[in-house]
Amino acid sequence: MTAAVLAPASPAVLDLDARLALTEAAMTLRLDQAAVAFEVNTAHLPAADPIPYIDAAPILPAPTCPHSSPVAAALHAALLRLEDGGWCAGAMRGEQRQTCLYGAVRATTSNPSLVDDAMAILLDVIRRDFPDAESVPAWNDRHGTARLAGRYLDRAAELAGARGL
Repeated sequence: MTAAVLAPASPAVLDLDARLALTEAAMTLRLDQAAVAFEVNTAHLPAADPIPYIDAAPILPAPTCPHSSPVAAALHAALLRLEDGGWCAGAMRGEQRQTCLYGAVRATTSNPSLVDDAMAILLDVIRRDFPDAESVPAWNDRHGTARLAGRYLDRAAELAGARGL
C-alpha cells in the first residue's frame, strides 16, 4: 500500500475588497449583537423622553475673588473687567466697553484712595520688568497689550494679597 501524502493547503490570498467585505460583515454582526444586548439590558427602564431643547444658556455662578484684602480684590475685579470687556490703549474707555488698566481699576471701585493704592501696587509690579515706566497709563499706551495687561493685573493682585492690602 502506498500512502498518499497531501500537501498542506496554502491560505487564500484575499484582495483589499474581499478583506473589507469580511470586516464589514464582522462589524455588522458585532453591532447587531450590541443592539440586542442594549435592548435586553434596558428593557426594564421606563421610556425616557428625548433630550429637551434648551433655548437659554445656563446661568453660571459669578467667579469668586480669591483675595480678602480690598486692594487685591479691586485689582482682581479689574482683571475680570478686562477679560469681560476687553483692553484698549490711548483712551480710558473704548467704543465697546474696552478699558485701559487705569479705567478697569476705576470701573471696579468708587473709592479714590483704593484706586490710588491699587495703581501704586500695579506700578510697582510693572516697574519690576519695565523700570523706565513713568505711570500705569503711560506704560499701558506704550508697552501694553491685552495679554500683558491681564498678566500684570494678576501679579499686582497677588502682591497686594501677600502684603494684606
